[in-house]
Amino acid sequence: MKGKQSKVVLITGASRGIGREIAKTLALEKYQVIANYNTSEKEAMALKKELEERQCKIDIIKADVSKRKEIKHLIQCILVKYGRIDVLINNAGISNYKLYTEITDEDWNNVINTNLYSAFAVTQEVVPNMIHNKSGCIINISSIWGLVGASLEVIYSISKAGIFW
Repeated sequence: MKGKQSKVVLITGASRGIGREIAKTLALEKYQVIANYNTSEKEAMALKKELEERQCKIDIIKADVSKRKEIKHLIQCILVKYGRIDVLINNAGISNYKLYTEITDEDWNNVINTNLYSAFAVTQEVVPNMIHNKSGCIINISSIWGLVGASLEVIYSISKAGIFW
């Protein structure tokens, strides 16, 4: 990307697992990475340090993407600093290992709101900027468990199936 402005990419749930690896890969490819995290601050800080030591562009921003107010703040922070979001990767995800008969309403809401609602809401907040710029890419990360189900992960499987369909 020599001579070009770096593309700005937002990755939700980027402090661990697949999100972390996506953030590392794109940062090394010279994207301006915004790594979102909620509870894994230590891991997010370690990712930032690792990538900055390799002269990569990365910002980390804490936001609970299950909450619209925090999503709006996240997007606003990015747009104020960079003026655009070129790529959105909806990756945030949590699970809850319980028998179906033991799942509470709170369990259901936490997983569905983090895994499924966040993909809808973050996309909805980012799309106006992409439309304005007449450019953008949105990637939603799901799971094989959304197709075949997983033992003791009923809510997770349902939320990931919702992203597939």
